[in-house]
Amino acid sequence: MTEQHTVAVEPTAGGIRTWLVGRVAHYLDETPDAIDPHASLAGYGLDSVYAFALSGEIEDTLRVTVEPTLIWDVASIADLTDRIVALIGDSSAG
Repeated sequence: MTEQHTVAVEPTAGGIRTWLVGRVAHYLDETPDAIDPHASLAGYGLDSVYAFALSGEIEDTLRVTVEPTLIWDVASIADLTDRIVALIGDSSAG
């Protein structure tokens, strides 16, 4: 389902968004250009298996803990990016 690889992600909103677009594209067997970061994540049809996999990749790659339900709590990749950036800020502040 997912390829395990270590990738350096720039810890900025743009870097995280680009990485997330790439991961969603991988799950959907699409090119990153086919993924709109402002489109509904639910509209892409990601199932719970992919939500769990993506949350695990977020944790492994970005070193921030996320609940798998976060994927369903946000409207888009852009919103998910904002939430992750906030979580990174919270974890580095504490």
